[in-house]
Amino acid sequence: MARNKQQNDAGVPELQERVVYINRVSKVVKGGRRFALTALVVVGDGNGRGGVGMGKSQEVPSAIKKGVEDAKKNMFTVPLTPEKTLPHEIMGIYGAGRVLIKPATPGTGVIAGGPVRAIMELAGVTDVLTKSLGTNNAMNIVKAAAEGLKNMESPEQVAARRDTSVAKIYGWKEKE
Repeated sequence: MARNKQQNDAGVPELQERVVYINRVSKVVKGGRRFALTALVVVGDGNGRGGVGMGKSQEVPSAIKKGVEDAKKNMFTVPLTPEKTLPHEIMGIYGAGRVLIKPATPGTGVIAGGPVRAIMELAGVTDVLTKSLGTNNAMNIVKAAAEGLKNMESPEQVAARRDTSVAKIYGWKEKE
């Protein structure tokens, strides 16, 4: 259920949204069962920005709408390399969910399970290897992957933190 990337009047790419998981729960009351729905939604611009949100409602469309609004509020930036992969390996942890995220060579594609695939594709990562460890709960896996992407640092950020140059970190010869 992904929307195509379109541009609005200002020329800014519109956010894509994808419903990862819809859960129906019931509450037994005197008159019968009351159903409620939760929708886990991922949004992204396909160019290094993504977000995860959850919406709850009595109907599916309003739960999805609330999830999209929540995801837009919780947007984060992913540092991508020029090859549209990630700068380094990281383990994302949220609750019992652990997701190993590794950069891959160009041409590999997105090798990820369903819930993690959605967030990687919408964030704009084209070559990555992921492995879900621990739980198979879609919500915890997506949130763990999002935590991993949030904690990722670009070489420029690491160099600034260490008060050195990117070339020194990689062991390249300095340009004079």
